[in-house]
Amino acid sequence: MGSHAAPHHLRPPFLLVSVTVVLVAAFLWLPRADGAPARTDACGSTAVRLPRGDCGPFWQVLAEDFNGDLVPLGSFSDCDHHADTSGAYFGGLRGTFRDNWWAYPTGWPDTARSRGREVVGVYHPEDTVSVGPAPDGDGRMFIRMWRPADGGPVHSAAVVPRAVMDMTYGKYSARIKVTKAAPGYKSAWLHYGGGCEMDHPEGEWTGPLSSFHHPCGGGEQGYFPGSDDWTDWHTVSTEWTPGHVRFFVDGRETGHDTRGVPDGPLSWVMQNESALEGPGAAPGSSAQIDITWVAAYAYGWK
Repeated sequence: MGSHAAPHHLRPPFLLVSVTVVLVAAFLWLPRADGAPARTDACGSTAVRLPRGDCGPFWQVLAEDFNGDLVPLGSFSDCDHHADTSGAYFGGLRGTFRDNWWAYPTGWPDTARSRGREVVGVYHPEDTVSVGPAPDGDGRMFIRMWRPADGGPVHSAAVVPRAVMDMTYGKYSARIKVTKAAPGYKSAWLHYGGGCEMDHPEGEWTGPLSSFHHPCGGGEQGYFPGSDDWTDWHTVSTEWTPGHVRFFVDGRETGHDTRGVPDGPLSWVMQNESALEGPGAAPGSSAQIDITWVAAYAYGWK
């Protein structure tokens, strides 16, 4: 089941130069254990480390590994400036993080409210999102969602890489792990708008990691299971090209759809929120996802 923060639509225009590209050479084929061919992503690897450089028809516009960075809680604040446009920014951030990141502003409701869930969430990037070293020294973005002990709404977080806001087509990749799981928390990283929606990865953090495609103009959603466990490290990628959307987990294609694929500008929303299925988050509970790198690409020639 796909999800999005229904009241907010990402629609400003974006001009992207497109050319005819021969895609056959852009994708490598690797044998599966059963001997059948399996399509890998355009970078041709599982990309455990941050990939740098262009891949097939995609040229890299963002490469962030968070190493050496320290952005404490409270910094992702004052973000309701030019909201939902490529000019959006955080008043509380400085330097490259102000240039590269935005988030849904404090007070916007998450998807659970529009679905009538008993436990709902409200976006609070200022007290859920930070950047710093893990115990092993690896630089990460930490997204720790939590529900107050008094039983109030879940504090959710939806972060948005500014380099690929309002962009048509592209490749979107990250390496992620839920380092603390609890019932009632989920992710739905998505592109949506104008009746179109592509969700990858999506799922409650205590369940399977999956993908969904909701064709533009309606029709049966595409559902693609990808991994059984959010609490392992996974490299997730979405490749969106004219007439095609492909989903990858650890370099392996887990889904492909050609029905009603968007052909206009959308933004990549790394949305994390209260659950839409199963039990709601318990009062006083918390859960966390770590992101060790993010890479994003435009489609076509430079």
